[in-house]
Amino acid sequence: MQFGIRANVRQVIQQLVQVLLVGMTLGMMRNVVPALAESDFGLQRGSFMLLVAFVVAFGFVKGAMNLVAGRLAETMGRRIVLLLGWLIAVPIPLLVYVAPSWNWIVAATLLLGVNQGLTWSMTQTAALDLTRPDQRGVVIGLNEFFGYVGVALASVVTGYVAALLGPRLGLLWFGGLVIGLATLLAWLAITETLPWARTETRNAAAPAAGAPRPRYPQGVSSEPGTREMFALMSWGDRRMAALSQAGLVEKFVDALAWVFWPVYLHKHGVGLTGIGWIVAVYGFCWGAAQYFTGRASDRLGRQRLNVWGMWICGAGVALFPLGRSPGWWSLSAAVTGLGMAMLYPNLSAAVADIAHPHWRASAIGIYRFWRDLGYGVGALALGAAATLGGGLEAAFWMVAAAMAVSGGVLQVWGEETHPRLNPAR
Repeated sequence: MQFGIRANVRQVIQQLVQVLLVGMTLGMMRNVVPALAESDFGLQRGSFMLLVAFVVAFGFVKGAMNLVAGRLAETMGRRIVLLLGWLIAVPIPLLVYVAPSWNWIVAATLLLGVNQGLTWSMTQTAALDLTRPDQRGVVIGLNEFFGYVGVALASVVTGYVAALLGPRLGLLWFGGLVIGLATLLAWLAITETLPWARTETRNAAAPAAGAPRPRYPQGVSSEPGTREMFALMSWGDRRMAALSQAGLVEKFVDALAWVFWPVYLHKHGVGLTGIGWIVAVYGFCWGAAQYFTGRASDRLGRQRLNVWGMWICGAGVALFPLGRSPGWWSLSAAVTGLGMAMLYPNLSAAVADIAHPHWRASAIGIYRFWRDLGYGVGALALGAAATLGGGLEAAFWMVAAAMAVSGGVLQVWGEETHPRLNPAR
């Protein structure tokens, strides 16, 4: 059984196709649904808290399903969890199409959260199973690159399809094609990678002479349960806690881009197609740059890219409400996307560096639990900031400040995790 991207190139490509389709499933809901909130349900004229309700639901459900997916993957296997995630997604486009009230949109978003928690976690875990430790940055960079290129592509395509067929019918056709293709490929083309993880666990017990050893957390039992793993990732190990809090806070940015960017831009006279392109600039910069930032972290390390990514991303958010033209908003979106590209794959790579292969899937699942819980926590904070601040602009300032503070916490609590650059003694 061989490890490495080249040795497993066919399966790595299949996992990247899967995450592209995962991203497209998420992206189809990011452009059309906020527009429906105003045109079909009149929520913009109501409470900001009602507007963010569907993202709150998504964040809490996806966060919980990341945790569940990590534990299930270590018993049921990666492929079964991936398939289950796609089957749960099947009703989403139909629910949006027939929705008589905003509650139906929230229900569809709950299913989307389950789908994203199960499928995206598994594409990342399976790719890590197949590759070598010195390729973790590039493989997570590729995973996130394809996923967020999928988000950006869907944002653009659904903008045009919605203009042609209407938001609901366009999403029905687009979502049906994407989810159907993904389910078929998961059934026919994906190989179970759990045997690779078990082989790596055996290899870790007897490492090659002279190989740098990762700085694994100390005092972890040989068969850690869910409670022990949750405590370790959340507060038991200061490095893991720093990574988890950074993951949670950076999702405030994505919640802002999802729920408030379209509303803010629509308020300033930008149409659905224009909104799709501005949101796509964010997604394309985030997605495309991750390939390079992931590779860079394998050579330069994770910590500096993570900390500076938090600060640059926050600066991009702060720029957004300072201008009044599509060019300015696109520039702000590009800066925000670049910052996300610096931090997003490398927070996950840092977790993978110091998580033992025997419980790596659980560690990644719990990190992703905290990270995607940021959608829910962030959306609630956005709604509260906009309500108390009297406008959408207050939400932008809140997110920028949170990113600055969180980057500082990561700088103080975190450390370099790459085993070649900071090996265990």
